[in-house]
This record gives sequence, C-alpha cells and structure tokens, in this order.
Amino acid sequence: MEDQKNIIERYIQAYNKFDINGMIQFLHTDIEFENISGGETDTATKGIAAFKELAEASKQYFVERHQSVTSWKFEEDKVTVQIDYHGILAMDLPSGAKKGDAITMIGQSVFTFKDGLIVKIQDIS
Repeated sequence: MEDQKNIIERYIQAYNKFDINGMIQFLHTDIEFENISGGETDTATKGIAAFKELAEASKQYFVERHQSVTSWKFEEDKVTVQIDYHGILAMDLPSGAKKGDAITMIGQSVFTFKDGLIVKIQDIS
C-alpha cells in the first residue's frame, strides 16, 4: 500500500512538471491508459511507446498543469484517487476555450498495479 502510494505520488509529481520520462519510469511495459469523460472513453493507448507519444502530444496544450490528490482508496492491486485538476491553456481549443484560460476539474484516477508498476490508468471526469 505504501509502495503504491509512493509510486502514484511520484508519477503525479512528474506529470505536474511535464517530465514524461519521470512518469514512464513507474509504468509497466504493457501500460493501458484510458481517459473517460462523461461516461465515454475518448482516448485510449496500450504500451509504453503509445503512452509516451500521447503524453508528449498532450503537454503542448498547457503552459501549466497541476493534479492534487484529495483522497485515496486502496483495494488489492487497484488504487483510486480523487483528483483536483488545474491547468492554464497554451493554445486555443476547438471547444472554444482560449489560450490563457484556466481549466479546473474534479475527477478520479484509477491506477492498477502489476509487478510493482502501474499497468493501467483510467482518468475519469
């Protein structure tokens, strides 16, 4: 449990710093990532290379981003964290959000572990 918490905290610290290599050091080679928004999966990847490509592409959208964990729930090989998210856009988005706009969300991330590493991440908002 403490190992899982430490890995997640270090992963989020790397995420907040736009440190992609720092993030992937905690990921299993078979990492699966899903972003679920409004009950629909809008992004999914499998494998380190696909995850790294998505992470590199995603960081261009923000000049600043920060995830904070507000609660933890531990179950066997899964850890669910409640997340407060804040970001500042680096560019205009098709949704109508403009460069410099602040984006704030509350959501949760579910981390599944295998062999001491994160093998699946589901970001749900």
